[in-house]
Amino acid sequence: MSYPDTQLFINGIWKPAASGKTIPVIDPATAQPIGTVAHAEIPDLDEALAAAKAGFARWKTSSPMERFQVMNKAAALLRERAEEVAVWMTAEQGKPVAQSKMELLGAADTIEWFAGEARRTYGQVIPARNPSVTQITIKEAVGPVAAFTPWNFPVNQVVRKVSAALAAGCSIIVKAPEETPASPAALIKCFADAGLPDGVLNLVYGVPAEISGYLIPHPLIKKISFTGSTPVGKMLAGLAGQHMKKSTMELGGHAPVLVFDDADVDAAVSVMATSKFRNAGQVCVSPTRFLLQDGIAEQFTDGFVAAAKALKVGPGSEAGVDMGPLANDRRIPAMEELIGDAVARGATLATGGKRIGNEGWFFEPTVLTDVPTDARIMNEEPFGPVAILNKFSQDDEAFEEANRLPFGLAAYAWTTSSERSQRIRAEVQAGMVTVNHNGLALPEVPFGGILDSGMGTEGGSEAIEAYLQTRFVTQLG
Repeated sequence: MSYPDTQLFINGIWKPAASGKTIPVIDPATAQPIGTVAHAEIPDLDEALAAAKAGFARWKTSSPMERFQVMNKAAALLRERAEEVAVWMTAEQGKPVAQSKMELLGAADTIEWFAGEARRTYGQVIPARNPSVTQITIKEAVGPVAAFTPWNFPVNQVVRKVSAALAAGCSIIVKAPEETPASPAALIKCFADAGLPDGVLNLVYGVPAEISGYLIPHPLIKKISFTGSTPVGKMLAGLAGQHMKKSTMELGGHAPVLVFDDADVDAAVSVMATSKFRNAGQVCVSPTRFLLQDGIAEQFTDGFVAAAKALKVGPGSEAGVDMGPLANDRRIPAMEELIGDAVARGATLATGGKRIGNEGWFFEPTVLTDVPTDARIMNEEPFGPVAILNKFSQDDEAFEEANRLPFGLAAYAWTTSSERSQRIRAEVQAGMVTVNHNGLALPEVPFGGILDSGMGTEGGSEAIEAYLQTRFVTQLG
């Protein structure tokens, strides 16, 4: 495996930071450095801002058909390069290569979806009271965008923001994750190679707080998109609000899973175990608080624990591995503290709970049962391979627990009752609810949360609206 050093991409040129500074990139399977990424500072950001200004002047006047064609070509290039880039993503992030490739192919689908949306940024003709008056609305690109993305899905998180911005006619500066730089850079290269004009898409890496603190208040930036934790998201949304800038926030979750006594338990175990331990649980929509009705609780628990024990944990580059390492060394003590607190408060450790070996950042797939609501893990997003299995008797108990926390990103439910399904749709407070299957995160459907889990969506037909502004024009005669 040849892992590339990653540079900044500014005004169509791959280049080192002006200072020459770099940041090491660590393989989470070995805890050893495998490469470097350029460390941007203020001079680099000023150059990126100037490029985005010039790029926007060019791209905002491009035709929807031109955007459609460039984006579709980028999607085709990403599919061609997926095999190689998947190996880089696994080396820097840890997930199995098959999951890395799936992420890249899904990203190509996302580009194509938004390429189509570029041709559907419709305005309106509004019937006037006076027949001599014409009233229209015009949808136009809001301006240069600043996007901030995390390490858990290095390409998927970038591609949603980039694709929506480009489809709308915006230029964009992406601050991608320093932990996982090569795969997002490969995505950006696909757009560049597809013929995207210089300056329209720029890529930087560096200290997150320094870059966000400089870009968000900058008068050139008109729109913010952030994916990450709720506390940081609130801070950045507040900063954007001070400068009257549009923002999309895709923040943390703590997804409940309601499994009722009429559910197909075998299907629920199979689908939910796969979803829970995908990417070592480092997924914002990961199912976490399993609420099991008394009649099926034992059957579900036995099946889920067996599924967790059967997972093969190891380097994502090895064949047959189901779950790779955690992405960085901070996640190990975070898991240990949450699990230890839960057990100290009376929870039962059904399986897992420990680090695996002393090389790399591997952790056992973990299941906790009978976890009290005052345990930290019942209130803080674990963001790791830990599932909480608790029982309930009456339906009202499950709905109350599902809505207890201020998070509202994703929720899952399993039932064959149409009455319960209607109640789930009406009462579960989450931006995304999936019943009897896992149907989240497709390009054509909304992706976003409510309450403390964010605002706005990064999928479906509504996503492009955050990158557009509406102007009204009325004319007599």
